[in-house]
Amino acid sequence: MDASLQLVALSKVIIAVLLGGIIGVERENIGKPAGMRTHMLIAGASTLFVLLGKVIILNYCMSIGQNNFVRGDPIRVIQAIVLGISFIGAGTIIQHQERKTVIYLTSAASILFTAALGICVALDLYILAAGSVVIVLLINRGLRYFDKKILKRRKGSSVSCKDAKPFE
Repeated sequence: MDASLQLVALSKVIIAVLLGGIIGVERENIGKPAGMRTHMLIAGASTLFVLLGKVIILNYCMSIGQNNFVRGDPIRVIQAIVLGISFIGAGTIIQHQERKTVIYLTSAASILFTAALGICVALDLYILAAGSVVIVLLINRGLRYFDKKILKRRKGSSVSCKDAKPFE
């Protein structure tokens, strides 16, 4: 991969990092554990993984010639990203001891969504990525207001982990 293509790839990582940072700032402003830096790193890493997958497939095609078929599956790169991010998300979700509730589920979902933003940028889907940031901000901010003001939810009003019953 020549230097100019690497600079294009680097610009994609920067775009993803900036978009992920927008979501992270919103999460950080309301005191959530996964903030700006976490979201930036996840978006950038996801973009980089997809770009590296593209490079590997391209290099493999060049090394075996044009008449042979590549038996690679680029979807596996996305699958690996989702799996890795799921572990980070699972580490974010905790059970609050005093309130006996599960907290930070939205932060974990934001992390997963941020990974998808990185994949969008790597695949040159900039409008989709930017529009998705707007959607996440509307969900995280707009529905938070709806939750608190319209539905009048109070702290501790969610279902207790002790009361939860599986498969019901």
